[in-house]
Amino acid sequence: EVQLVESGGGLVQAGGSLRLSCAAAGFTFDDFVIGWFRQAPGKVREGISCLSSRDGSTYYADSMKGRFTISSDNAKNGVFLDINSLKPEDTAVYYCATYYGLGYSFEQREYEYWGQGTQVTVSS
Repeated sequence: EVQLVESGGGLVQAGGSLRLSCAAAGFTFDDFVIGWFRQAPGKVREGISCLSSRDGSTYYADSMKGRFTISSDNAKNGVFLDINSLKPEDTAVYYCATYYGLGYSFEQREYEYWGQGTQVTVSS
């Protein structure tokens, strides 16, 4: 059974940094695309970044370039999202998601499996 578990969220002051983790339970990220998304209060869920486990290629939504960095571990069972210079508007539930395939996508309907989300709250 494919399960994703996010962690690393919390309350942080503006200007701070966080590392979010997405752990694969019961499988490894071989030939999967792993994406990070977020949903702020009252807003639609939006894509941040994704990574192709086949070759490690990374992609960022245009509005997310600069402060977000996606990476993975060598064992292919963890994917991370580093967020720097946090702003109050980064407050959201952050989700990782994955689908079996190559390339990349920010289309949420492409993603078969989703984690439960981790809350990030940025205070001003």
